[in-house]
Amino acid sequence: MKVGLIQHAIENSKQATIEKTISLIKNAKTKGAELIVLQELHQDRYFCINEDVDFFDLANDWESDVAFWGNVAKENAIVLVTSLFEKRSHGLYHNTAVVFEKDGSVAGKYRKMHIPDDPGFYEKFYFTPGDLGYEPIQTSVGKLGLLVCWDQWYPEAARLMALKGADMLIYPTAIGWFDEDEAEEKERQRDAWETIQRGHAIANGLPVISVNRIGKELDDKKQLDGIRFWGNSFVAGPQGEIIAKASNEKEEVMVVDIDLKRCEHVRRIWPFLRDRRIETYGDLTKRFID
Repeated sequence: MKVGLIQHAIENSKQATIEKTISLIKNAKTKGAELIVLQELHQDRYFCINEDVDFFDLANDWESDVAFWGNVAKENAIVLVTSLFEKRSHGLYHNTAVVFEKDGSVAGKYRKMHIPDDPGFYEKFYFTPGDLGYEPIQTSVGKLGLLVCWDQWYPEAARLMALKGADMLIYPTAIGWFDEDEAEEKERQRDAWETIQRGHAIANGLPVISVNRIGKELDDKKQLDGIRFWGNSFVAGPQGEIIAKASNEKEEVMVVDIDLKRCEHVRRIWPFLRDRRIETYGDLTKRFID
């Protein structure tokens, strides 16, 4: 199967950014992509860089956004993974990934479960933790184990998707560093981000698809200088091997061949699921063990 990863910077408006994204999607389609994955909150700037109640208005377009991207999937005859700001009710919002089938219908959605709250990443101000659980989404190209960004750091989420039959793990992402950080710290953060996801691939015998944005996005309240998103979108195979990897600063359309049949072979030689001692894991449901 050919998977397209779209890594790009934002433009100066939602409309301009969407137009760029559509152009890149068409590029990936011409290269044979059947499944295309977009980055986290891909329609506009990463508004969680600060806390501002006016940004909740961005979710007022939720229903029209869903209809729009469904039409994009249909026009290009692709399975499309999007990342949108969902207004569920007054005062109730989610960071929601929506998957569209090739006919434009909604195959399923996933509400981000783990919500960060760090300088420049004030997502707890905006997003209610997801309540749809870890359920793979069935599509014409396979069962997608869809998770979002901060979920990347939690092996429990990846494992549950694998145990429920996911054919691959997919992570739309918006992660970066601050320019003022030391070079060594930047490298440690980026390496940790890649390593943990490659670990999920290995532990579960599944491919991992991770798509990040690029470019520096400024804090309009000037509490921070801004976030420089580090790109490095990648695909790892079921043994954690890097199949393809983007740069940290260029817009790229990567179309990557993924051999889903190989997962069965890897799980036969590394039968981690067979040897799990499930009767000993009860304490994992506790917050902390004194």
